[in-house]
Amino acid sequence: MMSPPNVFIAEAPSVKRNSFETNFIRILLFILRIHQIFTIKKASMRINLPEETIARKLQQAVAAAESSAAFSEIDLNEETNLKCAAVLVPLVWQEDEWHLLYTRRTDTVDSHKGQVSFPGGACEDGETTPEQTALREADEEIGLNPNDVRVLGRLTDLITVSYYQVTPVVGVVKWPAVFRVGEQEVARVFTIPLGWLANPSNRWQFERPESRRGLIAYHPYDGELLWGATARMTVDFLQVLGY
Repeated sequence: MMSPPNVFIAEAPSVKRNSFETNFIRILLFILRIHQIFTIKKASMRINLPEETIARKLQQAVAAAESSAAFSEIDLNEETNLKCAAVLVPLVWQEDEWHLLYTRRTDTVDSHKGQVSFPGGACEDGETTPEQTALREADEEIGLNPNDVRVLGRLTDLITVSYYQVTPVVGVVKWPAVFRVGEQEVARVFTIPLGWLANPSNRWQFERPESRRGLIAYHPYDGELLWGATARMTVDFLQVLGY
């Protein structure tokens, strides 16, 4: 079943993925089709919380989680070396509701080829806050001027399978916007309504009972497949908001 298309923003040419990634995506899409068949569809709501409410909920969630460890996709021990990273979780006010803005990586990048992600990357020398990293990366990847982002807060960190400790920074993007994609890294920029993302019938979640790790994957939206760490950060954000 096709999801309702959203507004096209930017897209650059891409090439074929390698066979391993292609086969994994095929298996994941097959699971999602089965899940979609047996899931009772629910209508998606519009989420239009005030910015002040979102900022307050983010602050409260981070304060409550200060004593707990970050979510980790890998087993950690004393010898684990983690690399610093941050992403921007961009909120866009469009058609009287909040949307989240995502990018799809090209098939020529070194890692996470063709995957849907938030703008972001590794910290650079001299950067002292996740906000600096997230805003710089968003500028480099999609031409988003840092002055056009109003930062509301952070989510708790997430440790990825690639040994990055990622801090998600939530910010409101001035809208409408024109993006300049770096064709070496970004193939497309697009948005998904936050209400659609909050609808549990639009995603499949598998959690291993013996650990905190698992997989979250959304049904395709406008031809895009949101899964993995970015999907988990999305769900984390929704849970902070109370959805």
